[in-house]
Amino acid sequence: MAEIVRMPKLSDTMTEGTVSRWLKKVGDKVKSGEILAEIDSDKATMEFESFYDGVLLYIGTPDKKAAPVDTILAIIGKEGEDVTKILEAEKSKAPAAKKEEPKPVAKKEEARQENPKPEAGSQKPVQVERVVRSSVSDAPADSGGRIKASPLAKKLAKEQNLRVSLIGGSGDGGRVVKKDIENFLHFSNGRSSVTTKESYTEEPVSQMRKAIAKRVGESKFTSPHFYLTMEINAEEMVKMRSVINEVASAKLSYNDFIVKATASALREHPHINASWLGDVIRYNNHIHIGVAVSVGEALVIPVIKFADSKTLSQIAGEVKDFAQKAKDKKLQPKDWEGNTFTISNLGMYGIEEFTAIINPPDACILAVGGIKEVPVVKDGKIAPGVTLKITLSCDHRVVDGAAGAAFLQTLKTLLENPVLFLGASSI
Repeated sequence: MAEIVRMPKLSDTMTEGTVSRWLKKVGDKVKSGEILAEIDSDKATMEFESFYDGVLLYIGTPDKKAAPVDTILAIIGKEGEDVTKILEAEKSKAPAAKKEEPKPVAKKEEARQENPKPEAGSQKPVQVERVVRSSVSDAPADSGGRIKASPLAKKLAKEQNLRVSLIGGSGDGGRVVKKDIENFLHFSNGRSSVTTKESYTEEPVSQMRKAIAKRVGESKFTSPHFYLTMEINAEEMVKMRSVINEVASAKLSYNDFIVKATASALREHPHINASWLGDVIRYNNHIHIGVAVSVGEALVIPVIKFADSKTLSQIAGEVKDFAQKAKDKKLQPKDWEGNTFTISNLGMYGIEEFTAIINPPDACILAVGGIKEVPVVKDGKIAPGVTLKITLSCDHRVVDGAAGAAFLQTLKTLLENPVLFLGASSI
């Protein structure tokens, strides 16, 4: 007997899923435990396994298409088995679609569209371009009406179909010379379309990006955020990391130190490790730290459970394992659920300081900037130093300014003196 495979509910908040790609096609034999498809939920892209043995008889949701939870994803059964009755029975369950009124046919001239939009549900990017006429005569001219560009620059610009007026001149009086044209071509990778075409690409919003948009929108507009920034002297942390990495089998990142120190600081400040639940405020006795990880166009936040009880090496191992799982699309709901506090670190991208949006249901999120060598004042003298800026975003319904400041003071002390939270058993 044929078995129906339905769109799974891969998270508590998932209402629809998108098939990223099918790994089987109609007619293929399928065994229980084999991967049927990759499905985009509102949390992550996950591999979906078959629970049945048989032949894939029908695919209800094609590649790059979205479907509500519990709709028919596929049908698996015996080879040659008829699935018509199953589909008719399913169709009879669905609410009758509203009959659309016929639309008047537009005249041929009116039906032309300069910028076509993608059809609803389409997952194919639509490339739209409009050629802009350009001419060297558009170049700036001096008071005498002559173009302020050298003859060689004009010639080169004409060959590349460039507008000289868009290129800054380095010659006398802003005159455009050959070098200016060459530099422009170099930095635009030689693509004259940079200046001769207006273009854009439109892609349907993925399930994960929809969830991120909804989540951060609700957080930003319902949680009264305030921000506290503090500068950290990172010299001791840099030294200790260097020493440990010389002998450690697994290399530690600065973020591993920050996760460990944050967990220790949360143990001393339980009011920061909290959640707003409407009628009550939940103060969590356990410390589960979410660590933001970028995966292509999206963001996932796997959770380090009981982070205060784990060593640096354990934290480093879990973060690397989560990053690999995210890359391989193997993250499971248990990997991203249960956070009580979140850390977002953009230091590796050269960001010195930023503010982050609170990750519900947490009351706070810590934004970590990059470590930077700067001149500092020591004993009244200017000397080389190493600093790090951190910013705590707080939900004012749960955390007051003084409580947030006290937490940052403790975290600052720990990061500036890592020996305070790193015993031999903590490495």
